[in-house]
Amino acid sequence: MPRSERSSLLLAGLLATAGVAHFASPEQFDATIPRALPGTPRAWTYASGAVELALAAGIAVPRTRRTAALAAAAFFVGVFPANVQMALDWRDRPAPQKAAALGRLPLQIPLVLWARSVAKNNGEGQS
Repeated sequence: MPRSERSSLLLAGLLATAGVAHFASPEQFDATIPRALPGTPRAWTYASGAVELALAAGIAVPRTRRTAALAAAAFFVGVFPANVQMALDWRDRPAPQKAAALGRLPLQIPLVLWARSVAKNNGEGQS
């Protein structure tokens, strides 16, 4: 299997796993939803999980991979405020939890770059 295909499927797997987790254990995600957003945290949690599952499916299919990977890059940028909210909310938690919340912030950068790389390596016309 070519490296670009493996990378694409790994990204799809990561997104699928995260999407399933949003439905299997929504409480942990509800707490990260910025309070300024309209609606309920649970609605945002489920919407985010559904988007992650859709992105995973799109990345898994070579014909839609480029578009889905670009959308995933935008999604990773879009959920950054939830990660910031989590870091703020968890600043009084024990050190390991606080470190985990803060550690998530710089991880968005490689996720965005990974998704962009998948898009670049799976340009239009590839199958």
